[in-house]
Amino acid sequence: MMGRKNTRNLNMPPHMHPRTQRSGKVYYYMYQKTEEGKRKEIALGDDYILALKKYAELNIVVAASAGATFSDVYKRYLVDALPKLAASSARMWRSDIKHLLESFANAPLSQIKPLHVRQFLDDHADKPTTANRCKRVFSVMWNKARGWGYTDLPNPCEGIQGHSLQRRTLYISDAVYKAVWDAASVPLRDAMDLAYLTGQRPADALKMTEHDIIEGHLIVTQEKTKQPLRIRIVGELARLVERIQARKAGDTIKTAALLVNHHGKRLTAPALRAQFDKARDQAAEKQPQLAEDIKNFRFYDLRAKAADDTADGRGEEAARDLLGHDSVKTTQKHYLRRGKIVTPTK
Repeated sequence: MMGRKNTRNLNMPPHMHPRTQRSGKVYYYMYQKTEEGKRKEIALGDDYILALKKYAELNIVVAASAGATFSDVYKRYLVDALPKLAASSARMWRSDIKHLLESFANAPLSQIKPLHVRQFLDDHADKPTTANRCKRVFSVMWNKARGWGYTDLPNPCEGIQGHSLQRRTLYISDAVYKAVWDAASVPLRDAMDLAYLTGQRPADALKMTEHDIIEGHLIVTQEKTKQPLRIRIVGELARLVERIQARKAGDTIKTAALLVNHHGKRLTAPALRAQFDKARDQAAEKQPQLAEDIKNFRFYDLRAKAADDTADGRGEEAARDLLGHDSVKTTQKHYLRRGKIVTPTK
């Protein structure tokens, strides 16, 4: 591949740098030169994405120049585009961009051709999902580069097919759900029920608070798409909210979050993942007849289960509305796994 090099110094935009404290925590800074020629350091905080936002607010941009390289576009994207992404998307982008930098860091945009994109996909064929995602990131960055004036060349991703991926088809049956739920901690049970009953992504379920309960609805603005939803608090969801509030009433630590740990603090994504993995392993051991499906159970499968169960009961349009999709085709393509219920010819 073209442009291979050590990318350690490409992780920050110009004049921004990290500093690790004795505690191990990383803080971010940028520096400018004063009129007297002295170096002035500006603290940007310990959150990388927020630090980039502050950096951008200080009007530090990477100007387009002749002979721009992929790393030039990367640095501009860090400042102008990355801070506008949802937190989960930004984390995924940072993970994917490392692969692209390994291959294209010093490559002039004028020399990147479709064959190089094809070669990148082939080199990463052992991780087809990641490779396809990297191709999408590359394509988005290239289109941004055209708008910023770094290049006027066509997008080299155009016409290049990504890897064919096997569609995830596992439906989480009620028996598998119950097996993991029975082995789960109380906080995990709340999280599983909330994610399933609302049909929302794990990140959105973790963000839900008592302040989002307004006039009998749970107000959700999806992190990924910014899609607003009002979910009626009725039936099992109403009973779940009452159960959560009753448990939280006994906590010494008070927080508005609906999903909290045993101490009353907001449940975090790493804690949710660890508790789910533990419950899944225990459930598989206790119920060997379901072990294969239990081991293949991923927390995000609850969103697909919600879609299927809603579609069976109230139709695909209702499933689309619950998941917050603009088109029912999205729901059908990515989330409905059981197939339509049909009647025989006679």
